[in-house]
Amino acid sequence: MLDDDPVIVLHRETGTGYAMRMTGIGDNFQLHTLLADALIGGGHIPGAAPAAEAVAMCRDMPGMAHTTGSFNLVAPDGSWIWNEGTPSDIPVVDGTRLLVLDPPPYPRTWPAGRFVPNMVGDLTLERVLTAAETAAWFQHVSPAKGPTEE
Repeated sequence: MLDDDPVIVLHRETGTGYAMRMTGIGDNFQLHTLLADALIGGGHIPGAAPAAEAVAMCRDMPGMAHTTGSFNLVAPDGSWIWNEGTPSDIPVVDGTRLLVLDPPPYPRTWPAGRFVPNMVGDLTLERVLTAAETAAWFQHVSPAKGPTEE
């Protein structure tokens, strides 16, 4: 379980980048839900934000709430990062985890909540990256691959 770990998140469609910090996140379903809340719910990228109840359950409220995925989590090499995995699956580039968000290839739904019920999860947007910073991070990114491509 990562604690107070920085992550750079790049949204390929808009060409934007974000410096974020995650803690207490047990799986990528939880991360995906919190990413959608911070970036879509925060008005930074287009899409449908998750319900407030689902977000609260991914942070500290007991229970699970049905939610729908907003994007595909992708590694810098273009391979998929599965929701069934953990944030530690996100590769480290230049000392920081680097995650790319692509459009969802198909609809995905899941019960949003916490894998470790007593662990409070959080994902904070520290700042929006400048265009120059974003471009520098995108230099590490390859085109997206299919689910079975290496």
